[in-house]
Amino acid sequence: MVPIKYNVRNLVVRKTTTLAAAAGLALVAFVFATAMMLGNGIKKAFGRSAGSDVAIVLRKGSDSEMSSGIEDNQQNLVIAQAQQVGASRQPVGVGELVVVVLADRVDGQGFTNITVRGVSEDSMKFRPTMKLVDGRLPAAGTDEVMLGAGLRGRYKGMDLGQTFDLKKNRPVKIVGVFADQGSSFESEVWADVHTIKQAFGREGYVSSVRVRLDSPSKFDAFKALIEQNRQLGLLAMREPDYYEKQSEMTATFLTVLGTLIAVFFSLGAMIGAMITMHAQVANRQREIGTLRALGFSRLSILTSFMLESLVLALAGGMVGAAISLAMQFVRITTLNQTTWSEIVFTFEPTPEILVRSLVLAAVMGLIGGFLPAIRAARVSPVEAMRA
Repeated sequence: MVPIKYNVRNLVVRKTTTLAAAAGLALVAFVFATAMMLGNGIKKAFGRSAGSDVAIVLRKGSDSEMSSGIEDNQQNLVIAQAQQVGASRQPVGVGELVVVVLADRVDGQGFTNITVRGVSEDSMKFRPTMKLVDGRLPAAGTDEVMLGAGLRGRYKGMDLGQTFDLKKNRPVKIVGVFADQGSSFESEVWADVHTIKQAFGREGYVSSVRVRLDSPSKFDAFKALIEQNRQLGLLAMREPDYYEKQSEMTATFLTVLGTLIAVFFSLGAMIGAMITMHAQVANRQREIGTLRALGFSRLSILTSFMLESLVLALAGGMVGAAISLAMQFVRITTLNQTTWSEIVFTFEPTPEILVRSLVLAAVMGLIGGFLPAIRAARVSPVEAMRA
């Protein structure tokens, strides 16, 4: 077996070609890791919005709160049935109304949809992870609203003390900014539910009802009570399941798109690694011939060059994966494919994603170095010494 330090020395000596190939492999690892982190970021943003002991009730046939409508008297019945199966913590449930409004981007690049949630005084109490980070809570029954931290400063009129129009000639003032551990709620504006009902002509209705059960095991009994009553025409879902479905389409789209880009980059990186290793073989004919003359077998030469390519790939992969970690400090926006409204989220790295990017780099290095390694193994020691 050829000593590993021989391969490492050759990579260090030939700095230019080594750095060029490693940079290409690092770029692929970076793009791949970033794509995976994008999809994971969307899932985490929605997942942080969910409580394992919380059930959400929608109109049957609805795929989101946007398309759902529940009458106020039904809301009271839902909360009563939650108490029947086991829901004692106050508040037991909250009914909320969800609409979208148009908001102009501060950079002047057009406009987008922003989710506005009509809430009651109990909504903050219902979500203990939500914290007011600036300003104050809106006064009930007024045109005052709270802004999610993810939206702050991204759209015209959306910052503390500023105003924007819910509808034409219906301005509201932002008096507070809230955060919720990076959840999708941070991409929403919260207003008094009665204000939203009046502004959008939705009196007597809410979009959804959430109830907090005493334990997740109570859900099946609650679901049975809700869905067996055909007159209600409602369905109940665990909140984590609901948000998983909400994020699925967007997360899949971003992950597939990023992976396709990574695949195209990987083809270029493998070609670059192959060219680099072919150049290494061509410039080291005498060295290879000397190794063969010293008694090293063709398999040893093949293994040595494959190992060299693997070391090069792992070095590039580690650099790319390390750089990708910086993306977790970047906030970006994308369109929620279910509600067609903007959501702000961050890249979410995991050890599994980093390991996958390293494995991808290693596979590219092995594929790119295979043909040059075969060429090196076939070098005749006599011809090489004459060259």
